[in-house]
Amino acid sequence: MPELPEVEALAHHLRQHAVGHQVARVDPASMSALKTFDPPASALAGRPVTGAARHGKFLDMECDGLHLITHLSRAGWLRWHDSASTVPPKPTGKGPIALRVHLDAPGGPGFDLTEAGTQKRLAVYVVTDPAQVPGIARLGPDALGLTRAQLAELLSGRTERIKNLIVDQAVLAGVGNAYSDEILHVAKLSPYAVAGRLDETKLDALFAAMHTVLADAVTRSVGQDAARLKGEKRSGLRVHARTGLPCPVCGDTVREVSFADRSFQYCPTCQTGGKPLADRRLSRLVR
Repeated sequence: MPELPEVEALAHHLRQHAVGHQVARVDPASMSALKTFDPPASALAGRPVTGAARHGKFLDMECDGLHLITHLSRAGWLRWHDSASTVPPKPTGKGPIALRVHLDAPGGPGFDLTEAGTQKRLAVYVVTDPAQVPGIARLGPDALGLTRAQLAELLSGRTERIKNLIVDQAVLAGVGNAYSDEILHVAKLSPYAVAGRLDETKLDALFAAMHTVLADAVTRSVGQDAARLKGEKRSGLRVHARTGLPCPVCGDTVREVSFADRSFQYCPTCQTGGKPLADRRLSRLVR
């Protein structure tokens, strides 16, 4: 799933390549992806692109008073093109293209919003105010704009596991499964640590790790061609999606905990005092 660094990089890409151009046409190819109807997507045509921004993991392209906002979900992406077919994609929703934006003229530069796989969760909104998007209205403070004091206040009294809490977008905006694994590894914190029980030293470590991991990832990602961002993300990961490989810090084997629809990775030596965490999937298999 694209997270804060990748979405920030995509916003930067739009600021560099789309701002100043005029929307010529918008071709919805998946009506289920388009979550709003008033104003219609066609209302973007003829408007100049005046800005691009990020709200948590939402991408926002501003078009002279209207906002084309996208949540890429798990398998969505923005694919830039210098030219595209002038024939609109068939609005069946079965192919990878969810929506196509033409700039300057039909067939000119622009981008496709695409989604791989059969679980179509990518969402597109056309609104006059980003706060009209329910997911944006619910966002907590941005992970990169958070102060140490604000982080302590967010965690105070919370009984959730720290892994679950920092990926809750209503608590903290921008961090997902991959970067939460990386942040907790750098902070040397167990994913199962209770959020409200972290002492001052651990809070310091979490705050420093959050800013270091995210800021470094933004630095690596911004300026990259949109097509290369996924590879850049993978190349910078220490533990996420590296199950069975050696930890780059201590050499211990990276382990995984799996749930029905997701998993996370961690290093026992760095994070849990050498003790493997219970994996419910494995526990069921050995009963």
